[in-house]
Amino acid sequence: MPDPSDPQGTYLPRLLRRGTALAAAGCALMAGCSAAGGGENRYEASPQFKEGQFRNMANPEALPSASAWRIWSRFLVAKKVDTVPVDPIPVQPLGTAQLEALDANANHVVRLGHSSHLLKLQGKYWLIDPVFSERASPFTWAGPKRFHKPPITLEELPPIEAVILSHDHYDHLDVATIEYLAQRVQRYFVPLGVRARLIDMGVPAERVMEFDWWQGTEHAGVKLTATPAQHFSGRTLNDRDRTLWASWVVHSGAQRIFFSGDSGYFPGFRQIGERFGGFDLALMENGAYDAYWPAVHMTPEQSVKAFEDLRGKVLYSVHNSTFDLAFHGWRDPLDRIAKLAEEKKIELATPLIGEVLTVGKARTNARWWEALR
Repeated sequence: MPDPSDPQGTYLPRLLRRGTALAAAGCALMAGCSAAGGGENRYEASPQFKEGQFRNMANPEALPSASAWRIWSRFLVAKKVDTVPVDPIPVQPLGTAQLEALDANANHVVRLGHSSHLLKLQGKYWLIDPVFSERASPFTWAGPKRFHKPPITLEELPPIEAVILSHDHYDHLDVATIEYLAQRVQRYFVPLGVRARLIDMGVPAERVMEFDWWQGTEHAGVKLTATPAQHFSGRTLNDRDRTLWASWVVHSGAQRIFFSGDSGYFPGFRQIGERFGGFDLALMENGAYDAYWPAVHMTPEQSVKAFEDLRGKVLYSVHNSTFDLAFHGWRDPLDRIAKLAEEKKIELATPLIGEVLTVGKARTNARWWEALR
């Protein structure tokens, strides 16, 4: 059975509708990358690693998820409403000349879709959770399908200095993308256990650095720190929490950028804000939430609260508008967070797919989704 708090694994119930229960389960077990396995003893020193699995920070306020049976049953019989856009999602094409023209002394963030971003930090290019495949799934023929194409193809990307990964779910760690980038990226920065996954995908072992929470390094003039998140991991039916999940702090020049990865709301956000003293830009998860799995994804209201805990200046909404991963309407995350930001006078960024945001530079935020069905 899938984990009851695993909304990312819901492609399996969809396959069950086709009457392929046994085949789907078998394929899922084989199609995912191998589990972290072998060498797990080296994680025993991690406070997050106990009895062969990684654990979340203690949080008595975390709400329990529904049972696996209830979640599976819901995906089998419940009707989804407005979870997929009828009108095309607008995409702003991204070209090499445009990227090269960006100020090399500034920090820029480009939305590629969902949680995938291309960054130009002090003249060097970085990727966060890059997913360029058509589906967030171990299969090419089934699973959550993109609402839109990426604004730039893998082949058109400029030379990538580094990749940052938050965790190993399919909508954040994509085999085809990593296999293409494997020899083309100088460094990969990942949470504990994810290094083995990348090596299986063809990434040279010496290029991958893995981190526990609160550990960090410096590369190409950028300081990185892996920070806590409240989530889970796994790519098959039998490798639950064999790898760690994380949020990230990116310190480039005089500016600090926060990337939440996937997370439920928890006290860690306040700790991160206190330790780093606030952020110029915070990329906050805002999508795929549900009352059936309240501890692993945030509602828009919780995303705003987490942003306030982090002491952010600009709230950048991510994890929406690309894949159908839950039961809420596709516009719901954007509508709710825009309303909250307006009420609280928070500077909100909901950029178009392909739009460039320059950190610290004034911009006009457009509600591009409001005219779409």
